[in-house]
Amino acid sequence: MANYWVIFQIFRLIGVFSALFYASISIANVNSIEFRFSLLSALSKNNEIIEFYEENEFKPIWVGGERSARERRSYFFKELENTSKHALPNLRRDANYLKNQFRQARTATELGLIEALITLNFLDYSSSLQTGILKPASVDKEIVRKVPYRSKDAYLKTFLLVKPREFFNGLPPQSKQYSLLLSEKQRLEKIIAQGGWYSKLPTELLRPGDFGDNVILLRNALIKRGYLKSNTSEVYDGKLRRAVQMFQLRHGLAPDGIAGPATFSEIGKTAEERLASVIVALERERWTNFDLGSRHVVVNLPDFSTKLFEDGALVFETRNVIGTPVDDQRTPEFSDLIEHIITNPTWNVPKSITLKEYLPEMQEDPLAHDYLELIDLDREIVPRSLVDFNEYDEETFPYDLKQMPSITNALGLVKFMFPNQYSIYLHDTPSKPLFDLEVRAFSHGCIRLQKPFEFAYELLKPQTSDPKMQLQEAMNTGEETVVYLRNPVQVHLIYRTAFVDELGVINYRRDIYGRDAAIYEALIEAGIQAKPSSG
Repeated sequence: MANYWVIFQIFRLIGVFSALFYASISIANVNSIEFRFSLLSALSKNNEIIEFYEENEFKPIWVGGERSARERRSYFFKELENTSKHALPNLRRDANYLKNQFRQARTATELGLIEALITLNFLDYSSSLQTGILKPASVDKEIVRKVPYRSKDAYLKTFLLVKPREFFNGLPPQSKQYSLLLSEKQRLEKIIAQGGWYSKLPTELLRPGDFGDNVILLRNALIKRGYLKSNTSEVYDGKLRRAVQMFQLRHGLAPDGIAGPATFSEIGKTAEERLASVIVALERERWTNFDLGSRHVVVNLPDFSTKLFEDGALVFETRNVIGTPVDDQRTPEFSDLIEHIITNPTWNVPKSITLKEYLPEMQEDPLAHDYLELIDLDREIVPRSLVDFNEYDEETFPYDLKQMPSITNALGLVKFMFPNQYSIYLHDTPSKPLFDLEVRAFSHGCIRLQKPFEFAYELLKPQTSDPKMQLQEAMNTGEETVVYLRNPVQVHLIYRTAFVDELGVINYRRDIYGRDAAIYEALIEAGIQAKPSSG
């Protein structure tokens, strides 16, 4: 046994001396002209990174012999091996390649090349984890969100100032939403690994009081999905009704406790489909990895909701109507500032609506939509009797259409302005019955609110003791009146088919515009690993 101990000690000492020797070679090489030239050549198309190294006197981040360099390498390689946690492309192969290249590097030229290669991989990984893998507009031109990209210089300088663990832990969104979505991702992956939750579904509408095999199928499906405790009752009883209602609420359905086609359709979604929604939601969260504002508005398009938050707490919520799912009418995604409220608004009909919708109808009947005024180039009202609409087409029609303030105005009695190039805003509407529908996509792109006056009161609260009076005084003028917000409020038009509500419960919604499907496909192409279908 003693001999084995001696041999072990000899090999240990050899390892120590080898490490010291290699470190000395590394130190010598990284201080050479050859190292600098090799590094610059490998980074020839990355001026920002070159400037960083120049300012840093070409001190290596990764290949030096110091303890700090070893810690950086070690931690970064471990990060690359665990990218699946955040639904990023699998980089384990890249990590192994980088490690092998580093181990084999001996000359200054080789060390310069591997230093550059690790840096480029580090920047790509850091950016992907913090602000997303994809460029939003490249997937869908209606996702016009400005992603808060950080500079390469900022990543490198910050990385050198803090511990590697602290740096990487601080990259992904720190929001509760992101954290809980990661938990849901892990839960779904576990379910998929166990075979998924596929189950046969009923073939007919079911109500409380019904009984039989179809009730058992419904019950079993909800048990598998965690909405019921296991039992074998054939009766559609109160417990089953409450479970159906809970499922409906969490999936954007009317919670009537009646299981019909819409409910069955959502129950029938596989764990893989839900996981895809979560993965897309994580990517979208990275796109909005910035301060949303201590007081901000969130318009979640697939949820058909508008919510006002203060210091993280929900203070107001209302239903909304969004753009129709057709070209040029889908509501875009972006963030802006609500700067003012307009009472008794005039509706200046967008040119696209005038030409594509109203002009053909006025050609058929000159009095069609007679509540709309015809406006010439001098901004004067022109009597319809003086115009032959059939003389014009979409390219030659010289008039605008305008609806004057009234209770029947398409914008209602109040609108909320965040001036933007897309002509999108929040507003009242005379079409109140639409808010009773589950799927509320009927506008030309703007967002109609079910409770616009209550929303206005909440926005005005910080600047007046009587917000109702302030709004009413503006409305009583009978004319278009602007009420400015002393402190503009951030508004975020988002699209989340998977999200965690204010109680910390996961919710799912339908992909009404098909945007999430396109994003998920792009993520797969970018290299994220999809879970195999369990049926």
